[in-house]
Amino acid sequence: MPSIINLPTFSDDRGNLNVVEKILPFEIKRFYYIYDVSAKRGGHRHKKTIQALICLGGSCEIYVNSGEKEETILLDCPSKCLILDPKDWHTMDNFSKGATLLVFSSEYYDKNDYIDEEYK
Repeated sequence: MPSIINLPTFSDDRGNLNVVEKILPFEIKRFYYIYDVSAKRGGHRHKKTIQALICLGGSCEIYVNSGEKEETILLDCPSKCLILDPKDWHTMDNFSKGATLLVFSSEYYDKNDYIDEEYK
């Protein structure tokens, strides 16, 4: 099941600072970011990879089907971090102009870890 972590935010007259430290339920082995999106992304689940998604600017929607529940989650604040379990089939869509989605991953890339079939 997907879950939201609210990242600590430190604010003062200079601006805001969000910290990702000792808060994710996994060790980060890889990260990547998605931007200038013109079509739906994702469309898979994993055998063992856990992911943490943060929309750094703008907004996007994450559709998740856990096999038990379907939901669409709006990521529209850089202090909101969405955790996806390996079983969470997901797509990323409806990116606002200029949106950047940062993804932390518990595993290195392995094409054999991907399952392209959505739950029925």
